[in-house]
Amino acid sequence: MGFLKNFNKDKNSGLIDGWKELTSEEQLDQIMEDSKTKPVAIFKHSTRCGISTRAKFVLEEDWDYKDEELDFYYLDLLQHRNVSNKIEEVTGVQHQSPQVIVIKNGDPVYEETHHAINAKEIRTYL
Repeated sequence: MGFLKNFNKDKNSGLIDGWKELTSEEQLDQIMEDSKTKPVAIFKHSTRCGISTRAKFVLEEDWDYKDEELDFYYLDLLQHRNVSNKIEEVTGVQHQSPQVIVIKNGDPVYEETHHAINAKEIRTYL
């Protein structure tokens, strides 16, 4: 099943269906507000890091969430490091890469990094 998901990637962004790009601090402000009605997950990815690429692959392979369950954002750290800095400032979660943070009701409820990133574990925190 995960293999087939790879064919559902957006040709422009390379992201699987349902993943949204996080590109600005203003967008992050809206995401924090939106998390009060629906959980939000943010994946911070360094496109030059093999560990980060592997973590992204693992997320894609096991991704089985519906849009109504959570909003999922992808942050390219090389392009938008200022946004990652703002995430740390707003959530209090220290920057790591790769990293997944789940935000619910404006607060981080789950954070994982590197090889411990697991799409199925996110469900526990929704």
